[in-house]
Amino acid sequence: MKTLKRLGLIGLLSILVGIGASGFFFGGFFSVAANHPDPDIVNWALVNVRTASIARHATDQPPGSLDDPALVQAGARAYSQRGCTNCHGGPGVAPAKFSEGLNPQPNLKKVVNDLLPQEPFWVIKNGIKMTGMPSFGAEDPPVPDQEIWTMVAFLKKLSSVSDKDFTAWSTAPSGGN
Repeated sequence: MKTLKRLGLIGLLSILVGIGASGFFFGGFFSVAANHPDPDIVNWALVNVRTASIARHATDQPPGSLDDPALVQAGARAYSQRGCTNCHGGPGVAPAKFSEGLNPQPNLKKVVNDLLPQEPFWVIKNGIKMTGMPSFGAEDPPVPDQEIWTMVAFLKKLSSVSDKDFTAWSTAPSGGN
């Protein structure tokens, strides 16, 4: 009988916590302002949900080696031409001022080396909800997968690309090096 009472109490407390949380979130008490930092528990949950979702859905494999210098250079050009430098910057290129207000901060140099190639591919192609990251696969027309893979090749080499090389590669005409 004691076990039944404990389970009933746990159930009642769970219902009350659910009602309280619903009132807090749906009642507008939780601030969604980008300039208002999330509580640690919310930030932890968002990061872990995003990481788990990307890991589960990022199943496309590169069509070949991403180490080809021509592929990396084409990726630098696509990265620049598609406007990625506006939010993420690049070697020798500061992000646009507005990117300071994005949440989470889009600092690729901090994360790209810890990602499998299929993860940035999936993010570029599909975007991430409730962030500034758009879906390049949803553009009209969509960015071709091959072009997205060139951007991934560039990103995987990002830490070793010089400012001079990035400038040359990103301004080179398509098909040239």
